[in-house]
Amino acid sequence: MAIYSGYIHDQTRSLFKYTYINHIHDELVSRFTIYIILSSRKCGVVVDFSKARQEAVKSNKYILLNFSGSDWCTPCIRMHKTFFENPAFESFSDKNLVLVNADFPRLGKHQLSKEQQKLNEDLAEQYNRNGAFPYTLLINGDGKVVKAWEGCPSESVENFVGEIETAIHGNH
Repeated sequence: MAIYSGYIHDQTRSLFKYTYINHIHDELVSRFTIYIILSSRKCGVVVDFSKARQEAVKSNKYILLNFSGSDWCTPCIRMHKTFFENPAFESFSDKNLVLVNADFPRLGKHQLSKEQQKLNEDLAEQYNRNGAFPYTLLINGDGKVVKAWEGCPSESVENFVGEIETAIHGNH
């Protein structure tokens, strides 16, 4: 896919250039969002918090709740790609966590169902009143926040997993 990048002084062609680049941007974001959704399903991400709590209690796991904007928040996209899709994180999370993604996409073509929007808004009202993105919380089966991370962690995946492990073991 090529991006038109010539220097055009003609107003019509400049508008074409702007529109074409925006179209490519939208297309790439769309494809990446679909990739995130498919990857999330593969990794077992739950989108209903009440079901996640039931699963956490039943399987003696913690919940890792992530608030993200999958089609507009660059740190959110980076966090999903760098951390949540990392094999070391996936291995750890399969054994210890129930993953929940509360997504807040902005583009119309990525909008969630009204029901899912309501579930995510309710979660934000309870756990993310300041509207931080990304915002990640480690929560026990009773719904109590054990640890929170605002923004995309600057440490390595291994250190991030270590922080989660420390929080889990410190809470038992």
